[in-house]
Amino acid sequence: MGENALVTPDAASFHHVGDYQELVDEISALLGAPATLENRDFELIAFGAYDSEGDLDPSALDPVRTRSILTRRSTAAVREWFEGFGITRATAPVRIPPTPEAGVLRGRVCLPVRHRGVVLGYVWLLDGDPGPTDAQLSAAMAVASRIGALLADEAQAGADLTRELRAVLTAGPGWERDMAVADLRAALGPRGDGVHTVVCVAPWPSADPDDAPSFRTVPGATALCTVPWGAAGQSLALLVRLRSPDVAAPALTAAGRLLERAGARPAAGVAGARTGLGELGTAWREASAAARAALAEPRLGPVAEWRSIGPYRLLTSLPPGAPQDPAVRALLSPAHRELARTAETFLDCAGQAGRTAAELGIHRQTLYYRLSRVEQLTGLDLDDGEDRLLLHMALKGARL
Repeated sequence: MGENALVTPDAASFHHVGDYQELVDEISALLGAPATLENRDFELIAFGAYDSEGDLDPSALDPVRTRSILTRRSTAAVREWFEGFGITRATAPVRIPPTPEAGVLRGRVCLPVRHRGVVLGYVWLLDGDPGPTDAQLSAAMAVASRIGALLADEAQAGADLTRELRAVLTAGPGWERDMAVADLRAALGPRGDGVHTVVCVAPWPSADPDDAPSFRTVPGATALCTVPWGAAGQSLALLVRLRSPDVAAPALTAAGRLLERAGARPAAGVAGARTGLGELGTAWREASAAARAALAEPRLGPVAEWRSIGPYRLLTSLPPGAPQDPAVRALLSPAHRELARTAETFLDCAGQAGRTAAELGIHRQTLYYRLSRVEQLTGLDLDDGEDRLLLHMALKGARL
């Protein structure tokens, strides 16, 4: 709350970044104290520079402020604590006293940022002695209302991009997808002509298709939406700008940020880079496949790139719910879970008995006995290359 944290230009894909900074600086000048603007989810948008040496005093860095500086957002518990002072309903400045037991060593002044009666964010300041006057706070609230108008305009633009991106990713082939891509291109303008990739985070914890973070709070994001994810509910799709087709770092960073927010145990997949928007449907299939692979094979995750998932590039293209091969059906029953694990490890180790036994922590004779049982159950010959391939693919496919 009221933190001096850094936001890079790539951390905000919106038109008003300079306007937000100017307005926050205006409030800082009016009140003679550094101001910080956060959205209603307590994520940093802009901050005012520190001018006084006192504000640089390390004693000002209470635990709540320190965490916000390091992570650029607050925990759910901190958010709930501050909201307990009525800031979500307030139409005037709210003073929040120091509360050491809550990790708040210095008091805050919160200016609610509203537009047409809806709270869209908060401007935070560290309270002082004597602190800002009523006249100063009134002038600052007038600036906060201008911020609210910008946030409302941006929210509408974000909603439009969400709708257009979802339409592209869920459209059928042919003219339907072509029209959806044209609409998204029109909504993005020149931003749509660059190099992009797609990120899939699955499963996304909320069943509400509109319950997704603002794309502005995700580094490199161009657009973001939720997409149905089979019986599991929702996945989150993110369109990410890249500076180069060969450098996926912005997408990997964005995926990691979203996984932190998702909680639980989701995974993320990153598609190959594309120039323009014409191949977004293919990119989404790649990102979804990589996420499925990361969920099936933890060693690939929690963020998996399509180009790095190996045989899962083929296996994920199979229809969902495809029947198991009859040869492995018995092996894949719960009663033979250890035999299936032994066979998969053996094949992962290229059939090398020593490596396999070491990986499993068993004696070689135990390994040979288990492999003979696998052959009996499946009718496959583990000395035959094609039988090995069938068994290996069947075991990997079962993970999906």
